[in-house]
Amino acid sequence: MLYYSTRGLAEPVDFIQACLSGLATDGGLYVPEAWPSITPARPGEGYVSVATRILSAFAGDSISSDIIEDLCTKAYGNFAHQSVAPLVQTGPDQFIMELHHGPTLAFKDIAMQIIAQLYEHVLSERGQRLSVICATSGDTGGAAAAAFAGKKTVDLFILHPHLRVSPVQRLFMTTTGADNIHNFSLDSDFDTCQAIVKAMFADKPFAESIALSGVNSINWARIAAQSVYFATAQAALGPERPIRFIVPSGNMGDALAGYVAGKCGLLVDFDGVCAVNENKTLETVFNTGEMSKRNAVETPSPAMDISVPSNFERLLFEVSGRDPEIVRSVYNQYLQSGHAALPEAAFAALKKSGLSSFAVSNSNTCQEMRDHLAETGALICPHTAVGTKINRQAGGDDRTRVVLSTAHAAKFPETVEEATSEIIGLPGRCQTLRDRGEVFDQVSPEYSAVKAAIQAKLGLASA
Repeated sequence: MLYYSTRGLAEPVDFIQACLSGLATDGGLYVPEAWPSITPARPGEGYVSVATRILSAFAGDSISSDIIEDLCTKAYGNFAHQSVAPLVQTGPDQFIMELHHGPTLAFKDIAMQIIAQLYEHVLSERGQRLSVICATSGDTGGAAAAAFAGKKTVDLFILHPHLRVSPVQRLFMTTTGADNIHNFSLDSDFDTCQAIVKAMFADKPFAESIALSGVNSINWARIAAQSVYFATAQAALGPERPIRFIVPSGNMGDALAGYVAGKCGLLVDFDGVCAVNENKTLETVFNTGEMSKRNAVETPSPAMDISVPSNFERLLFEVSGRDPEIVRSVYNQYLQSGHAALPEAAFAALKKSGLSSFAVSNSNTCQEMRDHLAETGALICPHTAVGTKINRQAGGDDRTRVVLSTAHAAKFPETVEEATSEIIGLPGRCQTLRDRGEVFDQVSPEYSAVKAAIQAKLGLASA
C-alpha cells in the first residue's frame, strides 16, 4: 500500500513513512493509493480485533498484523471502558458514542495512543529519534503528551494558544513531568499555531536538522485509527442499519475518518454531519462551494475554534476525482487571497459525498447543555453539545443517529457550571492532575521564535 500526496508533487511512500512524516514534502496530505476493501466489524467483535484488521489493511506489507495487534493491545489496555468507544442510548434510535474513556478524557486519545506505540516500535527498530511537533486547540496536546511521555525515541513539542484552552485541557499537556515533553504557549489562536507547524515542515533544512515529524490530525495514522470506532458502532447497532453520524468538527479529522470507513465498506451508506460552532468555514464550503478564510472566534467549545480545517484538503482531493492539480490550484488561490471557489464538478461531488455541515451559535450551545441535562440527567461537554443540538434540529429520514461525544464534561468545568449551574469534578483516575506542577514556556507567536525555542530545548545552536 503506497501513499500519495494530495498535491501530487511528492514521491509516494509506504504506511510507516506516511505516518512518521505527517505532512508530505510538497505541503500536501498523504492518502492511500486506493481504498482497501475491509470486512465490516462483527457484532461482539472486540475493539482490538477490529482495530488490528483496519490498521493492517492500511499498513499493507510495511508492518505485520501480529505486531499491529500487539501495539493495539498496549494502546487500548489503559482505557477506562473495555469497549473503548461505548454507545449510550439517549432516545428512540438516538445514541451518543462516548469517546472520552482514554487517559486524557478526549477522543484524541484513541488515535494518539496507537500512534505513540507505532512510533516507539518503528523508531526503536531503526535506532532513530524524532522531534514531533503538535499544534493544539486543546485536546490533541494533552493526548499527545500522555501518549508520548517517557518514550525514548521522541521529543514532543506542543504549541497551544495562550489562555484559549480550558485550564483542565492545559493541565493534561503541562503536568506529565516527562523530560521529553515540551510545551509552548503562544499569545495567539490555534490557526497561528498550525501555520507555524506548516512553516516548520516547509523549512527543509530545519526540519531535517531536528528530524521533524507531526501528529496533528493531518497525520494519516490518526485518520485510520479513528475510522475504527465508526466500524464498531455500525456492528453494535446492526450490520444493515443505516446510521447518521453527527460529528463535532474543527480540523475535520474525525468526520473524515467516518468518510474513510464508508469508502472501505465498513459502514452502510455513510451519512455524516460536520457539526461546527460559530467558526463556520465548513458550513460555508459545504453549502456554497466557497472557501473563505476568516479569523477564528472564541466560543464555549474551544477545541473547535478553527477557521482553516486542514483535513478538508483530503476530501477535496476525493471529490475532485483525485486530481492533484485541482487541489494545488484551489489551495494556491486560497493562500494568496484567502478565498477560493471549488470547481463546479468538485462542488457537485461534495454535495453527494455523504458529508454535510451545520453550525450552532454560542447561546444555543449553552442552552443545549441545559436541555440535555434536563432530558437525560447527564452532563455533556460544550463540543458534544454542538453535536446534540444539530441532532435535535435534524429532520430527514428514519436513520439511527449517533452523536460523537468528543470529550468528558469534566474537561470544561467552568463552562459546564456557567451553562448548567452544576459542578463537575474530574474522574477518580485523574484526581491527582491538579496536584502536579505545570511546566510550559510562553513563546512569541512567530515562526523564528518557536524555531529558536525548539533548538534551545534540543541543545542546538540557532541558525
